[in-house]
Amino acid sequence: MQRPVVIGLVLLVVGNLFSAFYDVSVKWLPEDAQAGTFLLVRQLTSMLMLLPIWLYVGRPTTSNVTIHLWRANIGSIGAVCLIIGLMALPLATVSSLFYTAPLMIILMGFWFLRERISAGQIACTVLGFIGVLIILRPSEMNWFGIAVLFAAFTFAVNQLSLKKLPYAEHPVMPLMLYNLLGIPATLMIVWIQGLGELSWGLLAVALLSNLCLLSYHWLCVLAYRKAQASDIAIAEYAGLLFIVFLGWLLFDEWLDDLSWLGAAMIVLPSLLLPWIGVIVARFSRGNAKTSKAMVQLRGDNG
Repeated sequence: MQRPVVIGLVLLVVGNLFSAFYDVSVKWLPEDAQAGTFLLVRQLTSMLMLLPIWLYVGRPTTSNVTIHLWRANIGSIGAVCLIIGLMALPLATVSSLFYTAPLMIILMGFWFLRERISAGQIACTVLGFIGVLIILRPSEMNWFGIAVLFAAFTFAVNQLSLKKLPYAEHPVMPLMLYNLLGIPATLMIVWIQGLGELSWGLLAVALLSNLCLLSYHWLCVLAYRKAQASDIAIAEYAGLLFIVFLGWLLFDEWLDDLSWLGAAMIVLPSLLLPWIGVIVARFSRGNAKTSKAMVQLRGDNG
């Protein structure tokens, strides 16, 4: 495995640990909290937290405002959907659905970025979406689950759009503009939902979640600059393991048998794919050597 891919995988695994802590922090929101209000407070406090870093690194700028504007607006809508899902569903269920995002990244990387995709990755994608249907149980369709799937889609779009940003752009810029340019969309959501009650508890959760989320996004920016999306998207699944453990440890949440089956169909094929690829490659090389030896033997006998 190439060194940039290994570095990208490690960065994403560590990033997903912070992502898991973000999900946990949302579960600690006050019961009467509004998703839009929480997101607005989180974006504003995030800007305050990032401002000293932006000043320290020399006030970098960007010439890719259009891309940042697109990421920020679709990101705000997806973030609200994820928060709503986290407030209503068990952590492990939300994460099982949200981790369809790597499958979406593989497909969209193939369609829009012309990245290579193998037959094994296609098989993993098909099995993963069957797993989603098992978890959602169409006969018991839950709108909160649909909201989480939409959040996964927006996440996949945002991760792929990082590939459109120049490597030289400082990582603090995507983080700052992701929050700053998303505020108007969040204000519209707050206007639709109504402004929820502001409290010290909500502010504390916003600060904690910002710390986790900014760490995650920073590591994602670095990771997706190191390697192509389809090579490292598999590391996103590490977050599901972290979430299942934290959900059990902190909230006594657990998946039922059918949901475990669905989660396994989403995660296991992709986790096994690299090893399957290595085995197939070795088998192919072995066959090639055998064929070459047979040809040489026939030539000697001839």
